[in-house]
Amino acid sequence: MDKKTLDERIKAAKEGDQRAFSALLDEFWQDVYNFQLKRVGNEGDAEDITIQTFARAFDKIHNFDPAYSFKTWLITISKNIHIDMLRRQDSVFLHSTSEEKEAKTIADDTPSIEDSLIMEQQFNNLLYCIKQLKDPYRTAIQLRYLHEKSYKEIAEEMQTSLSNVKITLLRAKKILAELLKR
Repeated sequence: MDKKTLDERIKAAKEGDQRAFSALLDEFWQDVYNFQLKRVGNEGDAEDITIQTFARAFDKIHNFDPAYSFKTWLITISKNIHIDMLRRQDSVFLHSTSEEKEAKTIADDTPSIEDSLIMEQQFNNLLYCIKQLKDPYRTAIQLRYLHEKSYKEIAEEMQTSLSNVKITLLRAKKILAELLKR
């Protein structure tokens, strides 16, 4: 992609153009993913961090300064997300006592009657909140979590790219979390 086209897509993305977002995601996905794969050595973690990177970048795209490289900006966001992830892991590990660690290994998986009732109420609330989502978010959530379809199957059904499905699901989960807090 030449510099002029890239600048035009970034400008359009700043104005909320979803196609520009998708084009930027398609253009830079592999760069960010490969960078993280070298850092973490795990495909799943690299993909998760890459998804979070694009979600954060698109949420903060209005802060992007065109005097700098867009790819470098994305890599910096990606690196910071990875560092935050490592800090959270260290924090959880350091603050757990040996009794808590042992308790986590011994668990009774059988829910009580009260637990079953609470879970049913929570599930009904979740379904209600999913129905409040706008398309494509509602469709993506339903296909992934209610119909248990793979990302590839969702992409085919929604006629979009695999990376766009991942970003849509991430955004949908954020919106859903806000709805559930209410």
